[in-house]
Amino acid sequence: MDLPPLAGKIAALSLGAVPVSYALNHVSTLSHPLGVALMSALILGLLSLAIYSLSHGEIYYDPLYAVFAVFAFTSVVDLLIALQEDGYLMGFMEFYTKEGEPYLRTSHGIFICYWDGTIHYLLYLAMAGAIRRRMRYRNLGLYWLGSFVMSILVFLPGNILGKYSSEIRPAFFLTIPYLLVPCVAGLSVFNQSRVPTCCNPNVVQEEQKRSLLQRPADLALVIYLILAGFFTLFRGLVVLDCPTDACFVYIYQYEPYLRDPVAYPKVQMLVYMFYVLPFYGLAAYALMFPGCSWLPDLALVFAGAIGQAQFSHMGASMHLRTPFTYRVPEDAWTCFFICNLLYALGPHLLACRCLLWPSFFLRLPPSPPALHEKQH
Repeated sequence: MDLPPLAGKIAALSLGAVPVSYALNHVSTLSHPLGVALMSALILGLLSLAIYSLSHGEIYYDPLYAVFAVFAFTSVVDLLIALQEDGYLMGFMEFYTKEGEPYLRTSHGIFICYWDGTIHYLLYLAMAGAIRRRMRYRNLGLYWLGSFVMSILVFLPGNILGKYSSEIRPAFFLTIPYLLVPCVAGLSVFNQSRVPTCCNPNVVQEEQKRSLLQRPADLALVIYLILAGFFTLFRGLVVLDCPTDACFVYIYQYEPYLRDPVAYPKVQMLVYMFYVLPFYGLAAYALMFPGCSWLPDLALVFAGAIGQAQFSHMGASMHLRTPFTYRVPEDAWTCFFICNLLYALGPHLLACRCLLWPSFFLRLPPSPPALHEKQH
């Protein structure tokens, strides 16, 4: 997969978030929640106009260019929020975390901001650069789509259901457009043509004749998917207050963060159980039976989703903003880290396998019917 160049124009525009944030932090009118929401909406509107005036050609070619440009700006804002909440910066986004979205000050909110300000930011620049050069960015778009949707599926319900439900301010409603973006962007990304594969039909046929035992890498992935599926189901039962001794020991001695009243970890485990667990079953099926051409796309989407989720979950489980009683005990760090790191790494290995050696998942064209001459 060729990586497109980063978009320099978007990078320069997004860095404007630094002086804008610093200036707004010293405006006294932003001490009221409604003022914060209105000012945020005004800035996003002006930013959209600036992007449209500077990039007519790119937006006409692909309207998602404007979306990526705006989101690159907000990614820089999120990185400023995370760095400020961890004490590395001062005087930038205090007004927003106090009067706009106070739940961003939680450990989960901080690590979502870190992910958005680094991984998402680079993806936005790469995809905008691809649009500018008229290049494909389907694979990057699928990874971003999974990551973006997962963050929304956990963060928004967690804000409403957790202990910060009484802290919802008018700025929360600015996230409503975020619910529409995955729908529009998903359709656009999935409708892009796939990168053509140069696989000889004979090679594909030979590859698809091999059994699972003759493909040790796929066998290892199937075993991983089965084990990860059991782990997903187990943690889902844990947050549902399963009364068994194993669940009791796990939630108190290995992952007490699952009991945190902020609700993010509980929502995360339920999303895993209801969405990721079925995917593991489908992926195992696709590794055993040839011709499942849908797996490479789904593997990229779920790799992005699980990567974002595990980064936020692992970081929040050990962050100082998490109350001490809900942090991972020191004697369980090794077990916690290994299990959760493997849980994040496996889907990425599956996506790499699908992208680098796709012949097993290709559908062979139907062979032409044999011509029989009439015998007289």
